Amino acid sequence: MNLSVFRAGGQLLLGPKHPKTADGVSLLSRPTQWTAVGPRLGAACWHWSRSLFAAPSAVAAKRPQEFFTTRCFSMASESFRGDITEPSKCRTRNIGISAHIDSGKTTLTERILFFTGRIAEIHEVRGSDGVGAKMDSMELEREKGITIQSAASYCTWELPKGPPEGPPGGSYTLNLIDTPGHVDFTVEVERALRVLDGAVLVVCGVAGVQSQTLTVDRQMKRYGVPRLVFVNKLDRDGADPWRALAGIRRQLGINACPIQIPIGLESSHRGVVDLVSLESIYFKGENGEEVERSSEVPNSLLEEAKTRRNQLIEALADLDEQLAESYIQLEDKVPPEQIHSAIRRCTLNHTFAPLLMGSAKGNKGVQPLLDAVCRYLPAPQDRVQVAKDMENDGAEVSLSCDPKKPLVAMAFKIQELPVGQLTYLRLYQGSLRRGDSVLNLSTSKKQQVKRLLLMHADEAREIQRAEAGDIIAVGGLQCHSGVTLTDGRCQLALSSMYVAEPVVSLAVRVNRKDDQPKFAKALNRFQREDPTFRVGTDPESKETVISGMGELHLQIYLERMHREYRLQVTSGQPKVNYREMPTQKALFDYTHKKQSGGAGQFGRVIGYFEPIEQGDDIDGNTPNVFTNQLVGNDIPPNFIASIEKGFLEAAQRGPLTGAPMVNTRFVLVGGKAHDVDSSDIAFRLAAAGALRTFYEDSLPVVLEPLMSVEVSVPREMQASALGLLNRRHGSVSDCTLEGETAVVSAEVPLRFMFGFISDLRAQTQGQGEFTMTFQRYQQMQQNDQEAVVKQLQQERQQKRAE
Repeated sequence: MNLSVFRAGGQLLLGPKHPKTADGVSLLSRPTQWTAVGPRLGAACWHWSRSLFAAPSAVAAKRPQEFFTTRCFSMASESFRGDITEPSKCRTRNIGISAHIDSGKTTLTERILFFTGRIAEIHEVRGSDGVGAKMDSMELEREKGITIQSAASYCTWELPKGPPEGPPGGSYTLNLIDTPGHVDFTVEVERALRVLDGAVLVVCGVAGVQSQTLTVDRQMKRYGVPRLVFVNKLDRDGADPWRALAGIRRQLGINACPIQIPIGLESSHRGVVDLVSLESIYFKGENGEEVERSSEVPNSLLEEAKTRRNQLIEALADLDEQLAESYIQLEDKVPPEQIHSAIRRCTLNHTFAPLLMGSAKGNKGVQPLLDAVCRYLPAPQDRVQVAKDMENDGAEVSLSCDPKKPLVAMAFKIQELPVGQLTYLRLYQGSLRRGDSVLNLSTSKKQQVKRLLLMHADEAREIQRAEAGDIIAVGGLQCHSGVTLTDGRCQLALSSMYVAEPVVSLAVRVNRKDDQPKFAKALNRFQREDPTFRVGTDPESKETVISGMGELHLQIYLERMHREYRLQVTSGQPKVNYREMPTQKALFDYTHKKQSGGAGQFGRVIGYFEPIEQGDDIDGNTPNVFTNQLVGNDIPPNFIASIEKGFLEAAQRGPLTGAPMVNTRFVLVGGKAHDVDSSDIAFRLAAAGALRTFYEDSLPVVLEPLMSVEVSVPREMQASALGLLNRRHGSVSDCTLEGETAVVSAEVPLRFMFGFISDLRAQTQGQGEFTMTFQRYQQMQQNDQEAVVKQLQQERQQKRAE
């Protein structure tokens, strides 16, 4: 039975939920008698107003007019947040929900918020009921049924008492971030995982591991984020958790092991068997809110449950010495509390990933997942966070999750609002109060924090203080995402997040000249919010060019310009972002000389270009490198930096396509300077001239983005999908049948993928779907390269003529 808050006779009462009372907000999950509670429970959430960004002294007088309250925060949240004064963050979990698109992330998040009492009602993705899921607060998200921006919330969960050496039972605070599943918005996943301590990887029980699952897995590994795996949609036709498990182990290379088995699949799915306690768990009630545990395992599953429990214990014993000792003595009678403790230790060591099962939309399996989040994922102090001490030559320093130490925080997300900038922070060390000043280590400037806010999707609640381990939003700061903020008592810089380079560009222009200021404002805002959204100018046509991670990425921003700024924008055809690189060593000896009366310009550089082996980063490329092998003083040392700058600037436009050069090393071995005419600008131009003049001797080639494409069609239309991919020069790597659905995996150059969705729908009577993930840059075939270079040169000549 749920408890709710009601207003009666001017007093707030806590008691059993009344089924049709609009005033009730579900709070807890245990029955009690009606109890009067304090009036502060009623005031919780403030929607956006200018007061959020005003000076602290100004807000008090304006609050009655500019703020209004809404009954959306649970009593548990109210009790744990006023001023945050927890001596330890052992009961805090900072987690993210990540997966391939349409795997059920947002649906799972909605259930988590409901079962923790954070929201009073369940709403579905796509806004079919006119409301939509809580975390999809953008109108576009609800229309398209996809998550575009990561959204944060917080809630609490009551964990049953566990083993003495494990997490204690009681109330846990969950700071939760729901992330997009579409590859075009992968930066939202990237910056969330950079600041989170743990994650839930959601895998579809029907489709299994998909293309974006691989990307999310790489991101989790990049930041060392321990994870749970939740196999979802077990009530769907064709669901097979064991096939999904095999794919997880084979394709992701992680040691996932089930700690549950399903009770029924597809339409017969009723619950799960907990392998640790060997109990059956059923989910009853209108929304699965009543969890019923039974020591009686269905006869048809008893032997399988015992076998898989033994396999679980053996897998843990291979990884954990403490459990191995118990296993030797007790064999299959190892008590549940020891298994729980071993799972936690191995999960935190990244040697094990507990796998749970259920159906988020069917309201099955969510509560045990919440127990697992509290039991197995790390608290903030369980993870070692390292920063570089800029006052000590960048020496690495381990941060302490201690509120009394100097503040170290990362700004990981920026949101521009009509009333100012909202900056999302993760506090790693120290504490922060409203009105404090923080130092931006990137700019060395101090700014005052005017508001501290707890976010619940698009709603905010003000707090007075936050401390190490917290995730909050603040008003009043002007900074970029990825910067480190301190209180000025230390110079400890955190490593920033990885930001992928855009692969698609689009020329855009506003239809009315009078709208140019609004157009510029929109572009500046989107760049600040999204580091993968870039804005530039075509050097030939002088057109504004926007770049991003895919067609959908750019289309979303064009749509937002129309909706949020009332702009009418015309766009050209999308274009691929190519790269260029050398394939052999090329010598150069170049002199820049200019005389126009008075002081002239003189700079001579001698050396060579050579290719660098392509890196193993996400795009497969290596940044350009400048190497100084100059012996003697033919070029004064103060000009060396100018030569490097000139090379790096010129490398932004290659000689073949005008695309940036990569994997190139510029080696300086000699040169000459003039006592009067040599200058910084002269040597910058000399380096650039050497690159332009001699780079073709290195036989440069064009690199193009290669995409991993996954097409899902009815099985009888598999041949049509294969033909479509073949016509677009795809290299098919796998074909599988999942029930009545055929899934075709292929690698296809991005230049052949524009307009693919229209052709797919035409070939499959509207029943085909596909996902596309950036794989790497690859060298083009010679004949393809010649055709692309010729086409781009013709386009540039046409633009010059216009």
